[in-house]
Amino acid sequence: MAERPPLPLSGQFAAAIDWWRDAGVDCDFADDATAWLASPEEAEAPAVPAVESRPAEPVRERAPAVEATPRVDVDKSSWPGDLAAFREWWLTADVLDTGGSFPRVPPAGPAQARLMVVVNQPEEGDRERLLSGPDGALLQGFLRAAGLTPETVYTASLLPRHDVAPDWDAIRAAGLGELLIHHVGLVKPGRILFLGRNIPPLLGHDMTQGPAILRNINHEGTSIPAMGAGGLADMRRSARRRERFWRCWLDWTYGET
Repeated sequence: MAERPPLPLSGQFAAAIDWWRDAGVDCDFADDATAWLASPEEAEAPAVPAVESRPAEPVRERAPAVEATPRVDVDKSSWPGDLAAFREWWLTADVLDTGGSFPRVPPAGPAQARLMVVVNQPEEGDRERLLSGPDGALLQGFLRAAGLTPETVYTASLLPRHDVAPDWDAIRAAGLGELLIHHVGLVKPGRILFLGRNIPPLLGHDMTQGPAILRNINHEGTSIPAMGAGGLADMRRSARRRERFWRCWLDWTYGET
């Protein structure tokens, strides 16, 4: 017997549609899920009557929100003028924050450090020493690779204590960016490395890409080279981010003795 020639593509589509029509599937084109296996009783259940609409309640005035982060730029004359006094003030000043379950952690390192490293906040487990956990271990490995000893590096944080969910809009409004510039002026480092994407915007830099060499930080006639990168926790989770950061660091420090 001679084989029948295959149907053209249009014929195959028509045959498929006829098959589904014979199966009774020819009128349900909704995107919503359909209970194909529902019993006839369930399928014919009466619809739930609509709830009678009520007039909208008048809008109530909300109580003013409590400021989560107090302003620290109210009286800049109260900011300490030397580094030792600033460290003590950092641990005790009421204007810095509203408290929390985590302790304040002091910055550490020498004045006129070769490099000043600034992170968003202390690690969750930090108590007496900043960056005492896995983020700090990654930083120490980087510093060794960069040929920097701990005695030549100053470490600091933008926030005095760990915060599970920082309100960056409130932090910006609080003036912590200006306080950071004051802190930099006390340290007078050779270079500054910001490890946290939320820090450069506080200083007027829009950092939407990866690691970036920022414009110099100017304070009282001094211009300090600065570089911004993602946070240490993000770098711990991504080898690609660590590689990109290292390349940017090499470009930034090329020719440095």
